[in-house]
Amino acid sequence: MKAIVSNAVGGPDTLTVEDIPEPQPAADEVRVRVHACGVNYPDSLIIVDKYQFKPPRPFSPGGEVAGVIDALGSEVKNFAIGDRVIALVGWGGMAEKVVTKAHKCLPMPAAMPFDEAAAFIFTYGTSYYSLKQRAALQPGESLLILGAAGGVGLAAVELGVAMGARVVAAASSQEKVDLAMKHGATAGVVYPTGALDKDAAKALSNEFKEACGSGGANVIYDAVGGDYAEAALRAIAWEGRFLVVGFPAGIPSIPLNLALLKGCQIVGVFWGSFADREPAENQKNGKEMFEMYAAKKIRPYVSAHYPLAQAGTAISDLAERRAMGKIVVTI
Repeated sequence: MKAIVSNAVGGPDTLTVEDIPEPQPAADEVRVRVHACGVNYPDSLIIVDKYQFKPPRPFSPGGEVAGVIDALGSEVKNFAIGDRVIALVGWGGMAEKVVTKAHKCLPMPAAMPFDEAAAFIFTYGTSYYSLKQRAALQPGESLLILGAAGGVGLAAVELGVAMGARVVAAASSQEKVDLAMKHGATAGVVYPTGALDKDAAKALSNEFKEACGSGGANVIYDAVGGDYAEAALRAIAWEGRFLVVGFPAGIPSIPLNLALLKGCQIVGVFWGSFADREPAENQKNGKEMFEMYAAKKIRPYVSAHYPLAQAGTAISDLAERRAMGKIVVTI
C-alpha cells in the first residue's frame, strides 16, 4: 500500500510517498481502509519529535481518519467488515490502510461524508471536552476564543453557540473573524501578528475586554498561546476559566499573580489523555456531538482537500497558519 512516510526528523518537506506492507490487526484491533485523513497541529509536531508521543521510524503522520473496516482482530465483537468508522489512530493515518484499537473507533453517521468525518472528532472532541468537562461552560456566559478560525477554534465557536454562550471570536485577520461570525460568533477581534510589546499587549487586552463586556470573559479558549495568552488572561472575568489548548504562536509565560488577582482557573486541556483514561465519558461526548451534527448545530468546515502525495503541503499550510477550518487529505 502507499503511505506518506517520515524516515528522519524534519519538516513536511522531508516526507516521502512510499510503498509499504499492509498492517495486520492484533486481536483487539481493526484495520481501516482510509478514505480521508484530517490534518491537525500534532501532525506538524510529531514529524520533528516535538509531540508527546515519539513513534519509532519509519512512520506515517495522521492521527484522525474516516474509512471502512476491512479486517478485524479475533477479539473484536462490536464492529464488522464493511462498517464505516471514524478512527483515532495517533499516527499512521496518511496511508491507504491503518490499524487501531477497536475502542478508538466510532460508527459514522449514515449521512456524514468521509471528508467531514475525518475533520470531526479531533477538533470537536477537543473543544467539547474543553468547554463541557474542563470549563463547565454555562448558558449566557461569555466565551473568548483565540484562533477562532482554525480547526479546534471554529469547532469551539459552534459548540459555544450550541451551549448557549455569547461567543467572541479572535483571529489574525478580518477574513478569519468573518468566518467565525458566519459560524455563530456575535463579536470579533482582529489581533496583530508577531511579537507584542507592552503597549500592544495592553491595547489588545482592552479590545478583548470591550468585546466581551464590562465583566470580562467567563471562559477563554486559547488555541494560540504566545504573547496573546497574557493579553487575554488580563481580560478574564472574576472566577473565569482559562483553557490551555495549544501553542502555535509559542508556549506563553504567564505571571501567576494574574490568577490570584482574577480569582481564576488556568486549566490544561489534553483531550487524547481524557479519551484514554475515561473512554465511557468520551463515548458519551461523541454521542452528544453526533446528535448536534444531526440537528445541524455543528458541521466541520473543510476549506481544502489534498491528495495523499501532497500531504506534506497540507501539513505546512496548517503549521504556518494559512488554513481556515480543517484541511483533509483524501485517499
